Amino acid sequence: MSTGVIITLIIVAAIAVVAVALTLLARRPPGGRTLRRRFGPEYDRTVARHDGDTQAAERDLNERVKRHGDLRERPLEPAARERYSAGWTAAQERFVDSPQEAVAEADRLLGELAGVRGFPDGERYEEQVSALSVHHGHHVHGYRRVHRAALARTGGGDRNGGGDTEQLRAAMLEARDLFDELMTPTRQDTSPRRADAETTENAESAEITENAESMKNGDSAESSTRNSNPDTRSHLPWSFNRRQAKGN
Repeated sequence: MSTGVIITLIIVAAIAVVAVALTLLARRPPGGRTLRRRFGPEYDRTVARHDGDTQAAERDLNERVKRHGDLRERPLEPAARERYSAGWTAAQERFVDSPQEAVAEADRLLGELAGVRGFPDGERYEEQVSALSVHHGHHVHGYRRVHRAALARTGGGDRNGGGDTEQLRAAMLEARDLFDELMTPTRQDTSPRRADAETTENAESAEITENAESMKNGDSAESSTRNSNPDTRSHLPWSFNRRQAKGN
């Protein structure tokens, strides 16, 4: 066997070893730094729940990623977006006179909204929170807080979870962060096909209105109406912030 052939075989073997090593490394579950970035505060809470055992906590988090990492949030229809926005605004207004009822309503809205977006439904709370923690780990704890308060109100959980008004207010504000994320449009909501459909619908509506006005008044507004682009942006009544909460 010539020297050139031997050198070639050595190079091929080395490349094969490197390829196997890279494959095994890619299959290795994410480590602490990656999990911290993904889960945020949820990482520290999970470590605390495992009594400081980092390895056990990371196994827990990796198992969640394995179960729910491929979940894709479903688009939220405009009518549903408007309904949930109005529901949350009503819950915030109710907080002034009935904090516990408002927090219970926030808990219900979050569970229902998460189910509509494609997460496990609210009847499977633990599984729903597990999935939410994978995709919204930085804000899922607010949902836990209002859920504990709602259970305390109905006598179904630790009554200390209800807390005083200030604790309920803080829970409501923290839960609002998750609500805002779930209400934020995804790529599916703003996909070209969906945008084209909404543009066509708006154009047809404008044309019908234009024809009706033209028949009624006999004017020549047809061309100017067709050249206008209807404003399809939605303005949501989200005005409840931490400064206003302190003012209340």
